[in-house]
Amino acid sequence: MLPAEPKIFHGRDAELADILKLFGQGSLRIAILGAGGMGKTSLARTVLHRVEITAKYHENRFFVACDTTSSKVELAGLIGAHLGIKPGKDLTQGVLQHFSNSPPSLLILDNLETLWEPVESRNEVEEFLSHLTDIPGVALMITMRGAERPSKVLWTHPFLPPLGPLAKDAAKEMFFDIADAKHLMQEVDQILGLTDNVPLAISLLAHLVDTEGCSRILSRWETEKISLLSEGYDKKSNLELSISLSLSSPRITSIRGTQDLLALLSILPDGLSDVELKQSKFPVEDILGCKVALLRTTLAYTDEHKRLKVLVPIREYMQKLLPASNKMIRPLFKHFKELLEVWGGHAGKQTGSLVVSRVKSNFGNIQNIVQKGLYLGHPNLIDSGRFACLLNQFNRVINHGDVIPLLHHIISMLPQLCDHQLEMHIIIEVLTSWCSANSSSKDLIIRGHELIHHVDADLKGMFFT
Repeated sequence: MLPAEPKIFHGRDAELADILKLFGQGSLRIAILGAGGMGKTSLARTVLHRVEITAKYHENRFFVACDTTSSKVELAGLIGAHLGIKPGKDLTQGVLQHFSNSPPSLLILDNLETLWEPVESRNEVEEFLSHLTDIPGVALMITMRGAERPSKVLWTHPFLPPLGPLAKDAAKEMFFDIADAKHLMQEVDQILGLTDNVPLAISLLAHLVDTEGCSRILSRWETEKISLLSEGYDKKSNLELSISLSLSSPRITSIRGTQDLLALLSILPDGLSDVELKQSKFPVEDILGCKVALLRTTLAYTDEHKRLKVLVPIREYMQKLLPASNKMIRPLFKHFKELLEVWGGHAGKQTGSLVVSRVKSNFGNIQNIVQKGLYLGHPNLIDSGRFACLLNQFNRVINHGDVIPLLHHIISMLPQLCDHQLEMHIIIEVLTSWCSANSSSKDLIIRGHELIHHVDADLKGMFFT
């Protein structure tokens, strides 16, 4: 009844070594944690088949998948079936007695979160785990999505950190094991960029690439996005289903606004700092509590700069199925706009201030937030257009960059903006950013002359300058 050892397994050598080292400390209680699709089950199955483990536990290794259980009694019954105990109404005591009379045993409970998540069953499950770990000869290992270990168990130190995405080299090795190394490296890098090096996402896309090629999959991603990772029928082959299970966790649903925060983070590639979470005045009662809930379920993570971020597959899922609401976007739009106006109010001369640092840290975020308002008929269209001009000015002065994509998009809308002041402002900003004249600049100059009599003196002077 033991599952096979994974044939494709990369990037977890450090975690594997740490686990095997812990097995030498006597009574073992290990929790393998992490987000859905990170390879928790694969790591546990690899441990199960290591020579050191088979030599120590021989036939007393048990791997129990908890996906279908909903109570302590059901869990005890399932474990009892693996142990060969005669079925009964409640095998809790029978299981404990069996392990007490057995040689040293390794019990792995896979996907325990299915049973542990519901608040109504959590206490009895933790009590059962506590009784199991009171038995000297039982080594317990669990896998659970999230970053929390069940209480009432004295887990072995040092704790194993939650599994994160694979390192780049390991991600490529995994990809090539599935799709071969015949593809252009540039396209492989693009494919892996869509996965954020999440093992399940790599596996799903690599299998598609193996049959269709990188170019075809990159083209399909433009229109299908997360759907490409959602063709399987369970959480081990369907990332969309795996993410939805995490979202249904009581740890998420019990704190109002957590899903709203996740949806907002999904359009913010640069993430958010705690300062920004507090200062943006989101319409959420406990915004930091929502942050903690996302971290506890590993739907979000903090990077090396302490910014709260979301992995690409989760971002794509949220944008497709649960997009950010205007009530969450508006406060951040206002916050970022005021930040840039502070910089612009000093004539754009500040180059090393805290304001500049914060704008730089959020440059990708600001572009995405502004873009949400850049379509005809949007109530914030004019504000968004002015915001885009200010952001382009920042990019030109501070980053020494060319015209940002947002301004290229606005140029195509110029005749329909119906705001001469803004239209002239855009023309001036674009012409200032371009280092040399071209056919497009000539068209903008002509349009600028047509607007001269409709704008104020300051803009006239800027245009002719």
